[in-house]
Amino acid sequence: MRMPSQEKTLQRLQNPAETLCERPRAGTARRRLRHSQARRAKRKSIPGRRMHTLQRREQATASRRSTRAAPPPPPLRLSPLLACDPATAPEVLWFIAEHEPELRRWLVANPSADAALLEYVAQAGGPGVNRALTILLDGLPAA
Repeated sequence: MRMPSQEKTLQRLQNPAETLCERPRAGTARRRLRHSQARRAKRKSIPGRRMHTLQRREQATASRRSTRAAPPPPPLRLSPLLACDPATAPEVLWFIAEHEPELRRWLVANPSADAALLEYVAQAGGPGVNRALTILLDGLPAA
């Protein structure tokens, strides 16, 4: 004589399609529900958990931004105003003296132009350079 549990097992083995359609035991579903609710409650109970995640994302974004190279400054537009400006960097003044003959006369009027730059401009020449140097030298007090 067979036990009832053995008969059930035998039926399951003989007809596997029915076993797939069987409902899960009621206790299993309840346990799953309780377990998922407990996990959610545990997540909520950790103070600042979500905020911490957001902060990590923001830090990662900020670090990516900081590793990017800053865009280059816009190119300088060489003009008489730039050549006369005392705040212009000496490298820019030398570039003008070497590559822009039309602007050399304006370098003479720049108060931050040093003696070496003025000597180079006088030797290189250019349109209006002699007149600008004459005006500069005539304006100096006689020693």
